[in-house]
Amino acid sequence: MHYNKLLSVCILSFLVSACGFEPVTTESTFATNSAEQAEAAGLSHGEYVARLGNCVACHTTEDGAALAGGLEMNVPLLGNIYTTNITPDIETGIGSYSFADFDRSMRIGKTKDDHRMYPAMPYTSYAKMSEQDMRALYDFLMNEVEPVNQANIPAKIPAWKNVRWALGIWNVLAHDDDPYELANNQNGAWNRGAYLVEGLGHCGACHTPRGLMLQEKALDSSDSDFLAGAPLDFWSASPLHGNNLTGRGRWEIEDHEEFLLTGRNRFGTAVGTMVEVVNNSTRYMSPEDSNAVAVYLNSMPATEDEGEFVYDDTEAQKLLSLDFSTPGAQLYYEYCSNCHVTNGNGYYPSQPALAGNPGVLDPDASSLINMTLNGSLRLVSSEGPVTTNMPYFRLLLNDQQIADVLSYVRSSWGNSASAISVDDVAEVRAATDPTQNDDIYVLRMK
Repeated sequence: MHYNKLLSVCILSFLVSACGFEPVTTESTFATNSAEQAEAAGLSHGEYVARLGNCVACHTTEDGAALAGGLEMNVPLLGNIYTTNITPDIETGIGSYSFADFDRSMRIGKTKDDHRMYPAMPYTSYAKMSEQDMRALYDFLMNEVEPVNQANIPAKIPAWKNVRWALGIWNVLAHDDDPYELANNQNGAWNRGAYLVEGLGHCGACHTPRGLMLQEKALDSSDSDFLAGAPLDFWSASPLHGNNLTGRGRWEIEDHEEFLLTGRNRFGTAVGTMVEVVNNSTRYMSPEDSNAVAVYLNSMPATEDEGEFVYDDTEAQKLLSLDFSTPGAQLYYEYCSNCHVTNGNGYYPSQPALAGNPGVLDPDASSLINMTLNGSLRLVSSEGPVTTNMPYFRLLLNDQQIADVLSYVRSSWGNSASAISVDDVAEVRAATDPTQNDDIYVLRMK
């Protein structure tokens, strides 16, 4: 080592120890960090990357073979497409793909036979993956996954609506295929969290609003639209920024970590397709990676001043005295209070609080309506399925009753969200009728 380089290292070491600075993770350390975290999680490097990327959620049907594809997904304004077989089957899967073919598919959305993918495949996020992680994922899919001979299902999009030819233009306007670049003004944990949230975990695919070209309005934290919340087929992917009521402004690092690993914390629980994300992906995170994501999300600033949540026990006292004068109060007492309690605070960690719950306060009430109608998917922990999942009330309560009880919840115990109309409930009921719909966004009654 040259004298000048040695001197620089010594000076840097002194500054770190004397001033408490934490240097940014170097490129080489950052790029290989998934391998270290995979070992901590007890998985191979490739399986760990596949878990963090949540490949199984989209490429597996409810009763189908793992990663064999066939899941129906709606492309707004166009029609339905089906996820593809990504097992190493030579005939119907990706068994004939070279690493270069695979890398191109993941980074620019172009298959081996040269047709372009609709960006329902989140290659806009996967483009940020490191080469080491990409190679590990390729190795996992080719060598650790069982090949399944299952033909891909053609898209149900009329020929005149098929715009695959225009996706090259879409890429120019809406896609950035550069790998993740370290932010030199942030520490290693923040950078690792940014890599997972913005890239491999593709959180923005659901939690970022879409523009006129159906593109994510922002791809990283430099834009306030990133993770600002978005509708998702009669669910609401809630905001992940620092707003105090509807966002994550009241959450500490530990709250984020607990939510990622268990799907719940003192503020609420995962709902809708977020349950699948927890069950298939985030609960497999190493402690260091869940902390990194928590550090990153905790740094997201508020986009507006929503004030503080202040608990109000007026309705709780009225319920205890059997005063049902507030519309929806008696329905809440009869159908909800056993789990969520008359005071709205639930039974943590088994049953979520409704008082101050960001999901309850979300201006978009789709998730509340959908979950009340159709129940919730079951969270799975390391000990097995959690048995206290939300039941469905589709057959028990009519639209007016659901509108009344949810409006009551959104205006009690200090909550201050808008009322829900009968038309709001009717729309979600019709769209999620299990006798008329059979896609990934409808929670099947079991």
